Amino acid sequence: MEEYDLIVIGSGAGMNVASNAVQAGKSVAVAEHGLMGGTCLNTGCIPSKILLYPADVIREMEDAKKIGVEGSVTGIDFPLIMQRMRSFVTVDREQMEQGVSMVDGLTLYRDTAEFVDEYQLKVGKQTITAPTIVIASGARALVPPIEGLEETGYIDHVSALGLEALPESVIIIGGGYIACEYGHFFSALGSKVTILEMMPRLLLGEDPEISEIVKRRFSRYVDIQVNHRVAKVEQRKDLKVVTAVDGESDAEREFTAHELMLAAGVRSNADLLKPENTGVETDERGWIDVDPHLETTKPGIWALGDATGRFMFRHTANYEAEIVWLNAFTEHKHEVDYHAVPHAVYGHPQIGAVGLTEQQANDAGYELLVGRARYMDVTKGYAMGEEDGMVKVVVEQGTGRILGCHIVGPHAAILVQQIVYLMNAGEKDYVPLADSQVIHPALSEVVINAFGSMAPPDHVHEH
Repeated sequence: MEEYDLIVIGSGAGMNVASNAVQAGKSVAVAEHGLMGGTCLNTGCIPSKILLYPADVIREMEDAKKIGVEGSVTGIDFPLIMQRMRSFVTVDREQMEQGVSMVDGLTLYRDTAEFVDEYQLKVGKQTITAPTIVIASGARALVPPIEGLEETGYIDHVSALGLEALPESVIIIGGGYIACEYGHFFSALGSKVTILEMMPRLLLGEDPEISEIVKRRFSRYVDIQVNHRVAKVEQRKDLKVVTAVDGESDAEREFTAHELMLAAGVRSNADLLKPENTGVETDERGWIDVDPHLETTKPGIWALGDATGRFMFRHTANYEAEIVWLNAFTEHKHEVDYHAVPHAVYGHPQIGAVGLTEQQANDAGYELLVGRARYMDVTKGYAMGEEDGMVKVVVEQGTGRILGCHIVGPHAAILVQQIVYLMNAGEKDYVPLADSQVIHPALSEVVINAFGSMAPPDHVHEH
């Protein structure tokens, strides 16, 4: 049995902990059963956003007609688009693999790690142990029990990256951020896209006013059917046929396409590790239970990133990795703080958001001020012809503390970042915005206008 000071399971954000430990002179083992770099580098944020930029360019060109600029796309080089994505990912991964191989004090095990006893893992034919273990094992696509799904075949957000040709038509099962982003990608490049979402609205995790704007705008390009539960899937000649039940009428409807994409959520990889063999508990959905310090139910074993099922973003996992490092190897204990976790959905239109929605803040018992502003009401937004863009802010009455900000429209991810900084600084209120000069005319004025229009909500907008 090989003994180490630290074992890290997963080579994504968990590598941040491994790197700190190596620099501190500790012996470290990393177990990775998949591609080096984890989800973000290989199958998540990085490759998908490289693919989405060409889709953005196409839609911006089309949208320019309303401001007097007309152009057309004369061709789509799908192989080049895919090759650029793959080459970027491959180079990064190879550099990472080369770097890891040259690090003294770090041993890499390329196999699935499985707990076999107290603080003991079997990796391939080896058994390894350490007093401190970090589980950063990630998540994988959730495959719902749909009749005929496996026999008919499908792609998901991982296998979609291996496509060699653009599908003529695609049905996407699911209505979350993966569905919206890949729906944007496929539709902009020329596929006929249908999104089937079981829930009553698209992007259920977003503020309803924001998700409604996305649905209205996105419906120009994609057939979006919410409140539709997929009952079965079958192959008929060269087409895949999806039967879905309309939640309002209970009627069955058939949808056909050349390709079927599954984007119905993800599940934790924790089950692959058999954590119960070492006393690490999971919840009813299989996510690893952690305390406010990110320690599991087994002392000395920590978890971070997608394996916990909390905020499944790489930037959050990086933050959690720093918390785990401090708590596992220093005397000072730190609790995680999720009050200002930002995220973006790179669909069309784009979303940038941080903090609580209006309903979440209301449910938490806050007395609220809510402000809204339209892109079109500032000079830059009008110049862009941006009719749908909006900023919504949620603030605590009395203190002025920013509870949330939700933006839909061009550059939403950039615009919301200034609010993230405020939510982590000083009194966490909007006063610095009120005291600041704002470049005129710039799109950032729409954010200031949202705070300038705040008032107590007269009703609850979410349902």
